[in-house]
Formats: sequence, structure tokens, C-alpha cells
Amino acid sequence: MESSSADLFHPRRSLGNRHRTQAIKFLELADADPERHDQNLRWAEQNARQAVLHDFTNELNWTVLADVKHKGGDAGGLRAVLEDLFCVLGRDPELLSQLDEIDMLDAGCELLNGALDADPLDADTWWEGNGADDELDLFERRMFKLDLSDPRANVIFGRRLERVRAGGDEERFIRLVRRLLAHRPVNHEAWGELGRLHERRDEYDDAWFCYDQAQTHFPQVPLRDRFRERITQAMDRAGRKWSVPDQDAREQFLTKMQSLALKVSPPPIQAATGNDEEEVEEVREDEQELARLLDAGETAAAFFLARRLVTRGESWAGEWLERASAQLQDESG
Repeated sequence: MESSSADLFHPRRSLGNRHRTQAIKFLELADADPERHDQNLRWAEQNARQAVLHDFTNELNWTVLADVKHKGGDAGGLRAVLEDLFCVLGRDPELLSQLDEIDMLDAGCELLNGALDADPLDADTWWEGNGADDELDLFERRMFKLDLSDPRANVIFGRRLERVRAGGDEERFIRLVRRLLAHRPVNHEAWGELGRLHERRDEYDDAWFCYDQAQTHFPQVPLRDRFRERITQAMDRAGRKWSVPDQDAREQFLTKMQSLALKVSPPPIQAATGNDEEEVEEVREDEQELARLLDAGETAAAFFLARRLVTRGESWAGEWLERASAQLQDESG
């Protein structure tokens, strides 16, 4: 749990608070001075945007930005604010569907406040309303319907999962953090934390998989190599043996992560004619699937598929792995 002192001295949070305060001041000036209303409103919007940019976890920053858009009569801008917030909240289909059903200037701010009340950005506030087992069951089912690839969504849901872990439900934490990492596999720090949890539980194969992912995305810190050296020495002292998971186990892990990474169900495969089916080799099918996943924005799923193919010895997939890795980095900003 983050301390209040950490909140106080967090530089980006402090900047967010400062810009929000300025935005509120200019909003008040816009109301008080009709002659400079538009100018003050523009300054209010600029500061409100900066507040969200510096601290997207503070609900007040979102509500002030929405208020600016509403007072300026900017229905399109208010919709864009809601769409951005819903990305942070995992692009819940139920929330997104409401955007086409309302008059933005009439009910946009109400929808934003309702979404934040139902799904608080603050992890402690969220835990107060979702810490019971039945609520966590609902949360778990919901997480598997969300798109968590936005780095901000990964932060919000990662903090929630830390509360789940602190509450003693390690099994649920492991299931859900894998879903989170499947959508943003470049999060090497989270892979490392999950690896340490598995290692503490003596689940060495699972620990190796996590450390391997961490080192793949951040080779400057060789967590996988250090773990292998550490566990080998410990096993030797205990008169036991442990070996790196074999190729079949690695392929199974990567296949599972590819499935978890999918944001939507894959489209049905068109039945091929006899001649076409004979001509399409397995390599071409895999290459077509990689292209389809990348074109569909399923970058993480493409990454895990390419990595599985490389693990199998399919050297041609190396180029696709590099492409998917680069795209993941671009999406992470």
C-alpha cells in the first residue's frame, strides 16, 4: 500500500495537483469575466489536460477536464475525454456502448462520474467495495472481458491486484496478473515480481517462465540467468536436481499466454478448398496468423505466437518476433 508521504512527494502527482488547481482558477475566472471568458476557458483546458497527463489516477483531474469541455459546449471533446477514461478502465464494452446512446452535453459528465463511482481509480477505495469473495469473483470474470493493453490500465489494474495479493488470495492474484501481463508483456518488473512469488512457493518452472519473460524484455537485468544459477546451487546443496523446462513445456506456456493476450475472440476460419488447403503449408498458416494478429491490433498475442515458433526452432519467425516486440514498445510509449 502506498503511503501518504509517498503521495505527497510524488513529482507527477504534485504536478497534476498544481495544474488542476490552475484549471479550476481559470474556470472561475471564465465565469466571473465574460469579456475574457473564451481565453480563460482555453487556459483552463490546457491546465486540465496537463493535470490528467501528469496524474491519470486522480479522479478529480478527469472531472475538472470534463467540466471544462462541458462549459465550453464541446460535445466532441467531452466524448473524447470519456473514451480516454474508458481506455484507462479497460475499454469495458458496456461503458463504450453508452457513448452512442446519450447527449454528451446533457449527460456526459454524469456518465463520467457514474463510471468513476462504480470503478474507482484509487486502489484502496476500489478494494473497500470489492474485497469480498463474491465481489472478487465478479471482478475476475470481468477482467477476462477487458482490454488491458493501455499502459495506464495496466497500472490501475496492477494496483488492484496488489490489494488482492495483500488480502491473501495468491491463487487469484496469479491467475489475474497473468492476464494483465499477457496484454502488456513488456512489463518486465511485474514479470520479475511474479517470478519471485513462484520461487517463494517452490514453483520453479513457473518462476523460470516469468524470469525468462522479464529478461527477454529487459536483458540488462538477467533475472533468468541469476535464478538458474541460484536454484542450481540450492538444489546441489540439497542433493536434488532441477532442469530448465523443456521445449514442450515452454511451448505450452507461450500458447497459454497467447490465448490470454487475445482481446477479442478470433474470427472463424474460412473453410479452404481442397487445392488451396493442400498448398498452404504450416509455415504459411503461422505467418498468416501472425499478420492477422498484428493487423487486428493483437500485438501481444502475436508476440507470444512468434516467440513460441522461435522456441520450436522456426528461425523464419525471428523477424516477426522483432516486429511484434518493437510494436509492443511503441504501444507502451
